[in-house]
Amino acid sequence: MTEHLKLRIHITEPWDFMRQTGLEELTGWTTDHEIEELEEWELMLDAGYKMHDVMHHRVLISPRYVGEHLARIFDAIVGFPVRIAHRLDGEWHYALAGMLTVRREKEEEL
Repeated sequence: MTEHLKLRIHITEPWDFMRQTGLEELTGWTTDHEIEELEEWELMLDAGYKMHDVMHHRVLISPRYVGEHLARIFDAIVGFPVRIAHRLDGEWHYALAGMLTVRREKEEEL
């Protein structure tokens, strides 16, 4: 059975993301981590966000730097830099950047 990988993204760009959406970070889950060949993971958000009058419930994440792979998240201590895309007019558009971390069970208890 496929296990959900729970993730957290601290948004760093745009710098006024919190002012626009009321959120500092996004949380959600993916199963794409189990397919090694994937260079991008689709993240289903726990709570969507509204930006420019459009509600987003999923995002696409990919490494921010060329030559990196999202699987390095499992080795990261403080986070892994990612680009973040949301759907507009049926296509993915990269509009955000952030730091990706794995959500730990202990965090969820707080």
